[in-house]
Amino acid sequence: QAVVDFERLSEHAAAFQGHDVGFCCLGTTRAEAGADGFVRVDRDYVARAAELARAGGCRHFVLQSSRGANPRSRFLYLRVKGEVENLVQAVGFDRCTILRPAVLLCKRQESRPMEWVAQQFLGIVARFSPTAYSVPVETVARAMVASALQPGEGKVEVLENGAIHKLGKA
Repeated sequence: QAVVDFERLSEHAAAFQGHDVGFCCLGTTRAEAGADGFVRVDRDYVARAAELARAGGCRHFVLQSSRGANPRSRFLYLRVKGEVENLVQAVGFDRCTILRPAVLLCKRQESRPMEWVAQQFLGIVARFSPTAYSVPVETVARAMVASALQPGEGKVEVLENGAIHKLGKA
């Protein structure tokens, strides 16, 4: 395990060397970091980490993105997620897996009242339609690992919420 300063990520290039697979779940919120900080963390840091991983020999990069990611979206969150997907793909990994989960079901340390309300509602909805609108973070993590352990379906594979559920339970 290596602790890196993302503001000086190039100084930590050695931490990104010698790995076959890279996993990235890095992200923040606009509420916590502001619009500029959100873009810096969710797009710039992720893209730079992918570049360093590729330069260090990484062949397969697994990125957690978001349902609805689209570089042309009018919504900042979805636009930044779409932009970073394109940037990571452009790095030139032998294989790139992008997971686009819906609402993540998890317990957080910080208070996010609206997210808590949404999670409670979606937790109930998940009993009737488990793959439609949400996914437990544990399922996403298992799907990320499973994607690295099995042969890929092409150079770039995008897994939407239903596929994440399926792979995460396999």
